[in-house]
Amino acid sequence: MNAVLAQGVAGASPILNISIFLVFVIGTLGIVFYVNSRHAKKTASDFYTAGGGFSGTQNGFAIAGDYLSAASFLGIAGAIAINGYDGFLYSIGFLVAWLVALLLVAELLRNTGRFTMGDVLAFRMRQRPVRAAAATSTLAVSFFYLLAQMAGAGALVSLLLGISGAFAQGVVIAVVGVVMIAYVLIGGMRGTTWVQMIKAVLLIIGALVMTIWALALFGFNFSALLQGAADASEKGAGLFAPGQQYGATTTSKIDFISLGIALVLGTAGLPHVLMRFYTVPTAKEARKSVEWAIWLIGLFYLFTLVIGYAAGALVGPETIQNAPGKVNSAAPLLAFELGGPILLGVIAAIAFATILAVVAGLTITASASFAHDVYINVIKRGDVVDSEATQVRVARRTAIVIGVVAILGGILARNQNVAFLVALAFAVAASANLPTILYSLFWKRFNTTGALFSIYGGLASTLILIIFSPVVSGKGADAPTPSIFTEADFALFPLSNPGLVSIPLSFLLGVVGTYIGERKHDGSKYAEMEVRSLTGAHIAKAESH
Repeated sequence: MNAVLAQGVAGASPILNISIFLVFVIGTLGIVFYVNSRHAKKTASDFYTAGGGFSGTQNGFAIAGDYLSAASFLGIAGAIAINGYDGFLYSIGFLVAWLVALLLVAELLRNTGRFTMGDVLAFRMRQRPVRAAAATSTLAVSFFYLLAQMAGAGALVSLLLGISGAFAQGVVIAVVGVVMIAYVLIGGMRGTTWVQMIKAVLLIIGALVMTIWALALFGFNFSALLQGAADASEKGAGLFAPGQQYGATTTSKIDFISLGIALVLGTAGLPHVLMRFYTVPTAKEARKSVEWAIWLIGLFYLFTLVIGYAAGALVGPETIQNAPGKVNSAAPLLAFELGGPILLGVIAAIAFATILAVVAGLTITASASFAHDVYINVIKRGDVVDSEATQVRVARRTAIVIGVVAILGGILARNQNVAFLVALAFAVAASANLPTILYSLFWKRFNTTGALFSIYGGLASTLILIIFSPVVSGKGADAPTPSIFTEADFALFPLSNPGLVSIPLSFLLGVVGTYIGERKHDGSKYAEMEVRSLTGAHIAKAESH
């Protein structure tokens, strides 16, 4: 049956799949045009944060749409289908991470900043070096996250169209990049937010349909579904216990701990998530946004548990591993098994929606950071005639450059598990951003030197460890998750995720930098920041300091 299924997917009508996808793209572009035409203001606030005009509920759906990426839908479902329990740990880490964002970051960040993470970090520091560091970190995190989304796009279309050639996958990734740039240039944050809200609803409905359908085939008996997954896998009941992906060796056990730390601490440092807190008018609405997001994201991850094991039971691990896109193909293959070409086309379109919405959010965040933090405040030192129009113009041009870079990177990383690539982005965010954010908000003595040590030290250590990890080299093309360079081997660092080393190192560097930096610290600035972070007083003036 598995061979027939693989052939059936490859032979499913590409015209049908592309038609469903085009309906979504044209429909959402139409919505972006409409939303943009209703709001004639073209200020930096409108482009970056939609003027803070969304409610907490709306923003909660948008956060869910922004956060539930290709890793969530494609990568996690595939990881559960192949490795069972260990795959579901991605879901646990991604969800639990929101408690850190809710309790420590969301409200305080909304009250202190205006557009970007750099606004908060530079509030009581020297503006130019800290903003430059914050922008560098933002661009690095966005790049890794974009790699994952582009890799997911390549895997998905490879499956739908039966494409296995590198050139054809590269063309698909390029198309996704072009549409992403169009969303950002046309709609800014307002249009992107509406796309993310629509995508969140579609994704949850699509996952719900697949979950109910799969359970129905097993008489709504989840135990029977699990037994089917065990029977179809050579791992048997081992799918329900730790150790299939992490735990076989001491190194893999340590790698799992490293992954968990990166996932739990990474969300509160993701720039595109942090920027969403500025699209609501008050801190109360920011907190409400996170509460809605937690419920929506948690519900979706419960669906992925059923979808993953159902893919293992109905499709089979061998078929998934041999399909174009490998583990990333589990959810689309299950859709084809359940509802044939039509459901496959619908689910694939939703997955594309997922990718497009997330990459649009990432692109606008990265372009805003460059325009607002680097161009206006570092290069021009804030002395710009008509700075609002200039910021928007620079941000639009930056979005085009980021799109091109994302396309090239996505082509290189097209065979990687997207959930794993996102975990690397989380490691960079948790290492370079979170320590600096927490120190800035809660440590009175923290200074510019400490911030620079923490950001650059965390970022450099993470990137160096990733470069010399098995992710980049050392694993051949026949490995379950091959390295980016399969023919090379310069993997000196044994862990695939560097979080266990880079995150504590960044916290330590922040302390070291603070104590070897300025001996005197301005307590009044910290007092002012503390009042603003707790009350939201004078938010509009935060940028001028």
